[in-house]
Formats: sequence, C-alpha cells, structure tokens
Amino acid sequence: MNTYLDLFLTFARIGGLTFGGGYAMLPMLQKEVVESRHWATEEELMDYYAIGQCTPGIIAVNTATFVGRKVKGDLGGIVATLGVVAPSLVIITVIAAFLQNFAEYAVVKDAFAGIRVCVCVLILNAVIKLWKKSVVDKPTLVICLAVLIGSVFLDLSPILFVVLAGIAGAVIKSVQAKNSQNTK
Repeated sequence: MNTYLDLFLTFARIGGLTFGGGYAMLPMLQKEVVESRHWATEEELMDYYAIGQCTPGIIAVNTATFVGRKVKGDLGGIVATLGVVAPSLVIITVIAAFLQNFAEYAVVKDAFAGIRVCVCVLILNAVIKLWKKSVVDKPTLVICLAVLIGSVFLDLSPILFVVLAGIAGAVIKSVQAKNSQNTK
C-alpha cells in the first residue's frame, strides 16, 4: 500500500476512534505505530509524545506530525497530521450541529459517563506500559516520584516538569558516565 495513504488512514483511524484526548490516544499509538507498523520504537514514541506535550498545539497532532515526518519526511508529517485531524473535524462538526438538541437526555449523559470511565482505564493502561519502559532504574524512579509529587502539590506548567526532568536525566547520566570512567 502507498505509504502516504497508509499514514493517512492509520492516523485517521486513531483520530476517529480515540475519545478523551491525547492521553487516551497513547494505547492506540503504541499498537499501531510501534507494534503493527514499526514506524517508531517505544522510546521514540515516548519522546515524540513528551515533546508534543510541551510544544504548542494538540498532543495528537504533534505526535502524528513527528511520526509522519520520520516515516516520509515533511510530506509524511503533513499527511499524518491531516489524517489525525480529519475525523475530529467531521465528528465535532456533526456533534456541534446536534448536541444541544440531545445533551439533556439521560441516555446521552449516561453514555458520556461510561465513555469517561473507559478513557480513564485506557489512560491507566498506557501509563502502566510507559512506566515499564521508562522507569528502569533508581534515578528514573526518583525523577518519576519527584514529578508526581510536584505535579500533585505544585501548580506548575507541565512544560516546566518536562524541562526539569530532561535536565535531571542529562545530569544524572553525565555523572554516571563520569563515575564509570573514574572507576576504570
């Protein structure tokens, strides 16, 4: 199949079937981009996701752009981005046209309550998968716990947490490399 068409259709499926925003998209991204198509490794996907979270715009769009660009250059980035955006654009246009007419019905409220619970579980599943790949030693556990505690108790931008965690990771690896050279 044409790679551009495959990029568009894959990201259109992800964009059309993901409810709950960028975090809920992570399990589908892992399955499609990493496991099925091998367009990126788990580590690359996590990097794209982290960068996508701290750059302007929607995480899903940013991540699709990174993956598409890696696979087929600038045009691939554009095609993947259009793929992930197209279903949302159509769906939100239809919903906006009809939602106000149905939003007060109990069945609609109950359906959205069920969808929210499902999205929470999908996000938790993605977090567990990321945890297994990301928290691999004591320094990464310390960074994880520091960010968790900081995000719960401090009202700081996620960008600041990402930048500080990146700096901490670089400093820790640098110190570890220096220590391993001194012991040789």
